[in-house]
Amino acid sequence: MIAIAGGTGSGKTYVAKKLQEADSKNVIIISHDHYYKDRSDVPLGKRKELNYDEPAALDNALFLEHLKKFKAGQPVDIPQYDFGTHTRRAETRRVEPKPVIIVEGILILTDPAIRALFDLTLFVEVDADIRLARRLARDVGERDRSFQESLNQYLVSAQPMYDRYVEPGKDYADLIINNNGTQEELADALVTLRARIKEVLGKRQ
Repeated sequence: MIAIAGGTGSGKTYVAKKLQEADSKNVIIISHDHYYKDRSDVPLGKRKELNYDEPAALDNALFLEHLKKFKAGQPVDIPQYDFGTHTRRAETRRVEPKPVIIVEGILILTDPAIRALFDLTLFVEVDADIRLARRLARDVGERDRSFQESLNQYLVSAQPMYDRYVEPGKDYADLIINNNGTQEELADALVTLRARIKEVLGKRQ
């Protein structure tokens, strides 16, 4: 089980997908983002003002339970989160465990019980201005948010919470990956890790 942590817009998902290329049939990616708490009990206008960048915003009890099930070789029904409405959808997604499980999220290293499950921990480090640009592009293009909503959330909660909760995760990382360059440079840096995954899978066959 591999953890990929780092700030919003750092490229965690991209890193996870590049590592999955080692063997897409035997490597799965799980996102901590699916475990945001349902906020349907809060009026929509107020939901947009809540802090979604602190550990309390996530259902870590359920997340820990599901990671343990994966470790035990059991399938998991992963919740599906609607980022536009900040609510959890009624349907879930059944995911079967695989020999290599990559878990990505900004806050996955804040909980000691969750940290203890990982066999390898990576932290993707990126300059703040680059993270902001990437987050704006994602939120406006993929998460049904306005430019101003995304910018406000970054300034009010995302960056302050990065300093408070996310960046300290580097202390628990086995490897820190710099992602301030091009995708080609990052892909080159991941070659060794992808080879290691192939090696591990080869031993299990």
